[in-house]
Amino acid sequence: MGHLSILEHASFTFGIDGISRVTSHQLVRHRVASYSQQSQRYVKFDSPEFVLPSTVTIDESRRQRFEAALKNLYSLYNEMIEEGVPAEDARYLLPNAACTKIIVTMNARELLHFFTLRGCERAQWEIREMATEMIVLAKTVAPVIFADTGPACVRGACSEGKMTCGKPDEIRAKFKSL
Repeated sequence: MGHLSILEHASFTFGIDGISRVTSHQLVRHRVASYSQQSQRYVKFDSPEFVLPSTVTIDESRRQRFEAALKNLYSLYNEMIEEGVPAEDARYLLPNAACTKIIVTMNARELLHFFTLRGCERAQWEIREMATEMIVLAKTVAPVIFADTGPACVRGACSEGKMTCGKPDEIRAKFKSL
């Protein structure tokens, strides 16, 4: 009946691993949520763990240069710590591609909003992939609440206006099949 306030009493918690700091920074912009993120201050990063965008990996030379730069940063990070620089200061070297772990709790109403924004083709690829995985999990435990979830075009018109991806039928089919 459209009374969405009742959805604020149901909460969902996700343990997310292997996303970049780029994506975690986008995620925490959703303020009606609680977060516990892996510390770069107290956790030492001995070996490089990072996310590689497909636009980098499609070209072997580009991928090698990208990985080399990241490995050099991690190497310098570890050298600084060995030289006595506190990890909390050495972490300034760590890139946005660095992997992180985060626990996220959102109420169902905010989760629906999150899926509308971050499930959209216009969202950055990594957070869109993460949101899609979260949708699959949410639909498993609460199929009635999340039956029509996804970007705005799943339920009606595209909310992106002139910036639309132009594929509403394809997007609807994708999210209906999850």
